Amino acid sequence: MGISQRAKEIPPFIAMDVLERAQELEAQGQDIIYLCVGEPDFNTPQCVKDAACRAMDENLTHYTHSLGIMPLRKAIAEYHKKRFDVEVDPARVMVTCGVSPAMLLLFSAMLEPGDEVIISDPAYACYDNFINFVGGVVVRVPVHEDDAFQFRPEEIEKRLSPRTKAILVNSPANPTGQLLSPERMQAIAELAPGTSGPPYVVSDEIYHGLVYEGEERCILEFTDNAFVLNGFSKIYAMTGWRLGYVIAPLHYVRPLQKMHQNFAICAPSLAQWAGVAALTDPRAQADVARMRERYNARRLRLVEGLKEMGLGIKVTPTGAFYVLARVDHIDPDDYRLAFDILEKTGVAATPGRDFGPGGHGYIRFSYANSLANIEEALKRLAAYLTQR
Repeated sequence: MGISQRAKEIPPFIAMDVLERAQELEAQGQDIIYLCVGEPDFNTPQCVKDAACRAMDENLTHYTHSLGIMPLRKAIAEYHKKRFDVEVDPARVMVTCGVSPAMLLLFSAMLEPGDEVIISDPAYACYDNFINFVGGVVVRVPVHEDDAFQFRPEEIEKRLSPRTKAILVNSPANPTGQLLSPERMQAIAELAPGTSGPPYVVSDEIYHGLVYEGEERCILEFTDNAFVLNGFSKIYAMTGWRLGYVIAPLHYVRPLQKMHQNFAICAPSLAQWAGVAALTDPRAQADVARMRERYNARRLRLVEGLKEMGLGIKVTPTGAFYVLARVDHIDPDDYRLAFDILEKTGVAATPGRDFGPGGHGYIRFSYANSLANIEEALKRLAAYLTQR
């Protein structure tokens, strides 16, 4: 009684349901291999932790500017200039308590009830929940396995309407691990819905830096009519630090800032100083390079092993740390199959339906785990499939 309709209607995040059930089994004594969540198994680079300790020792523990400390905003701008050769005014940067709050604030500032946002299908499980929560409407565009799960601009164009406010892109993508080509990014940036003006492109770039074949591109290389969402959780193994940011068109900054002031005040001060070190200390970049090399070895072995046991992977993923494998020839119900695998083998993976209708019939495996654990998981999965 008394619970709001939006709270009752928001669906669960199935990846977390898998994780929590796996933790229950582990507490009962079962050996669990976690391939279900996108959390690096590496530690935060030491130089980043040292920077946070120095900030604490220097009593930099108070509220910061609601947009973030200027050294971090400048470092974010300098990163985009050095990496992508795009000019970013630090005044366009707002630092947040992770990318998820940035996304909630962004859609709150952008959408009136009934406004539409185009996303891929499958896509990250929480996108539609953010959009729906603020009264927006999700418009799904199917992406296809044989096309490396890339957006097709012509399919987006068919779904544009006068209510389209944004096209959401994610490259490298969760759950597919695939990159969007620069040609398609350019075409998406040029789309416009009839006479009502071009929609914004919202680009979730949280997996930038975790690319093993090809090269990631920033949406700001193709258009200024865009928002960039990014953070430190994935590439720097800083999930618990809760540090993200949004780069917005200048006229959006003040509305975003006012909401941030009211709802969060500011991002954690110590995490912000750690973020400066992550972006500017060469030792952090060296640590990232080592992590990326190990991720790549895991990627290749996991893809090889899953293919050997007959799981469907038409195009090898090239970024992030996910493999989306087709399993409907084993069981048409991916939810039932994923939980059966968990209960009987101790291998935790995420049902594809968590990522939209286009994910039905797939299971997502994360290789943010050691190569030894991946080898053991493959052995258990092979034995499971043999028994079936």
